[in-house]
Amino acid sequence: MAAGIRLYIDGDLAEGVPVAASADQAHYLGRVMRLGPGDAVNLFNGRDGEWRAVIERIDKRSADILPETQTRPQVEAPGPWLAFAPVKKTGTDFIVQKATELGAARLIPVATANTQTGRTNTDRLTATAVEAAEQCERLSLPEVSDMQTLDALLNTWPDDRRLFILDETGGGVPLAQALAGANAGAAGFLTGPEGGFSAPELDRFAKLSFVARVTLGPRILRAETAALAALAVAQAVAGDWN
Repeated sequence: MAAGIRLYIDGDLAEGVPVAASADQAHYLGRVMRLGPGDAVNLFNGRDGEWRAVIERIDKRSADILPETQTRPQVEAPGPWLAFAPVKKTGTDFIVQKATELGAARLIPVATANTQTGRTNTDRLTATAVEAAEQCERLSLPEVSDMQTLDALLNTWPDDRRLFILDETGGGVPLAQALAGANAGAAGFLTGPEGGFSAPELDRFAKLSFVARVTLGPRILRAETAALAALAVAQAVAGDWN
C-alpha cells in the first residue's frame, strides 16, 4: 500500500540525493498514512520521471526522502489547453481536477461577459491539480494560469494553436468531426459560463482565423460538463487515448 503513494516534489530528483517533503506532506505521510523511516513512496516532479524512494527521517513538520530507483522516465506528453469561464468554487475545482486527469497541459480561467465568478485562487487551483496528478499517475502538471479577460486570451492566443469554441447556440460543427486528422496536443478549447457567450463575443469569434466553433450535440450541458466532455472527445479522437 505504501509503495503506491505518490508525491509531487518541487526539487530535482536523482539517485541517492535526498529531498525534503513539505510540512503538509510530512503530516500526510506520518499522521495520515502512518509511515515511518524505511517505508517506500513514489516521487515525481514533472521533469525527472518517477522514482521509488524511501523515507529516511520524518517528524510532525518535515521529512527527508531518498530517491533510489527511477521507475518511469520522463516522457513528453503534450496535451490540449483548456480555457474556461469559472463557475462556483466547487465547480471550478472539479474542472481543474478532472481536466488534469484528462491530460490538459494548460488551464486558463477566463472572465467572459456572463461569468459570475470575479476571481480565482491560482494557488488553490494549482494544489488541486497537484493532488489530481498524484492520484492519476500523471508524470507532469498542467500549467494553471491566473484568471484573465477574454480579450487578453484572444489577443495573446498563438496563431498555430487551433482554438475550439464550444458554441451552445448550435452554430458550430460536431467536435469529433472538427478534430478529425488534428492533434489534440496542438489544440485548445474555450468553454463559456452557465449563461453562455454573449452575442458580441460570438461575433468576435467569427472574425478570428484561429477559431473554430464546435458543438457537443443537441443537449445544453452545464459548464463543467461541457469542458470535460470536450477534453474527453479530444483525447479519444486525436489524443493519447487513440
